[in-house]
Amino acid sequence: MNTPLAERIRPKSFEEYLSQQHLVGPEGSLTPQLSSGLISSMIFWGPPGTGKTTLAQIIASESGRPFYTLSAIDSGVAAVREVIQKAKQSDSLFSTKNPILFIDEIHRFSKSQQDSLLGAVEKGWITLIGATTENPSFEVIPALLSRCQVYVLKGFSKNDLEALLTRALKEDDLLSKKKVTLKETEALIRLSGGDARKLLNTLELVVLSENEKTVVITNEMVFKKVQQNTVLYDKTGEQHYDIISAFIKSIRGSDPNAAVYWLARMIEGGEDVKFIARRLLILAAEDIGLANPTALVLANATFQAVHTIGYPESRIILSECTVYLASSQKSNASYNAIKAAQSAVKQTGDLSVPLSLRNAPTKLMKDLGYGSDYAYAHDFEGNFTAHEFLPEELSGTTFYAPGNNPREQNLKNYLKNLWKDKYEF
Repeated sequence: MNTPLAERIRPKSFEEYLSQQHLVGPEGSLTPQLSSGLISSMIFWGPPGTGKTTLAQIIASESGRPFYTLSAIDSGVAAVREVIQKAKQSDSLFSTKNPILFIDEIHRFSKSQQDSLLGAVEKGWITLIGATTENPSFEVIPALLSRCQVYVLKGFSKNDLEALLTRALKEDDLLSKKKVTLKETEALIRLSGGDARKLLNTLELVVLSENEKTVVITNEMVFKKVQQNTVLYDKTGEQHYDIISAFIKSIRGSDPNAAVYWLARMIEGGEDVKFIARRLLILAAEDIGLANPTALVLANATFQAVHTIGYPESRIILSECTVYLASSQKSNASYNAIKAAQSAVKQTGDLSVPLSLRNAPTKLMKDLGYGSDYAYAHDFEGNFTAHEFLPEELSGTTFYAPGNNPREQNLKNYLKNLWKDKYEF
């Protein structure tokens, strides 16, 4: 049997569909649409193996709609137009049961390919469901994105993954022929990285590589089997995310040699240059930040350059940026600052803006005190005066803690001199 285990036991209904209760559970954001049968165009954004394709198929099946599918990897504009034409012929324009067109890895579609979808989505010939592991705002054109609702899928929990393993061993015709005992599951779950497809295919590899009818799965056994059967880098396969993870962690860990090695693995595997450059751009802000602001400038220039040039020359630009970022001093202080601020917002709700900071475009607002007592910094010596800029309830709260590096220590001294004892810098 050549069909992978993940495909053989793919859920056929919402009753079989694990996880994503925030979307399809009783209070799920998708549940009202599913109940009414009025399905709008949408994009599923989430890690690999979290059920994006499966969810699209179940939606089509449960709503009784024709289902067409395309992969952005091997479908051009002609293929898109052909499917749209079939969809138009399969149902009338005014039916609420218009066909669903599912596009996997929609972030890989070019602008012209995405443009070819606009008319069909706008006129209701199709309901588009796209799936992506990338932030849609980066790669999906604004005109198409504005016509779709974006839903975020979460990685599977440990309980979900263990339930999936148990179900596979019980229901799959091939695996159920053996007597399998799941003595330990940590290795299977760790190697999967929350990817259900990877988890199931690893389980199948482990079970079927044993000649005995009785199989006892342990962590040691799993690691041994997987290492023996590890394949070369595949940009559309399981190692895609493992290697980008190793690449990012090597840069964060200031090891340019390891970072360039993992970069070479991706380049030799034909990885999308924009995918690599985008990760460098994120890392420059998240892991280097104000310890070396030039890192973000270089990473942004790298993204623009490789987008224009492509392979093979892009490898040189990517290497230069990788070595620079890996060799740079690191700080995640800005990253921690926004996380702390967001946490405060979630905990305290919508606190009132201090009156002195409010905009006062009308006489009534001025009479109500909007903008009163605001101290204009440039009217004071050194272009600074101590003013309250936070809501009263958060006065004195420190969100930004400068990192332990020369640049941010200078910032720390400057801010402490300005604010004296108000903030704990």
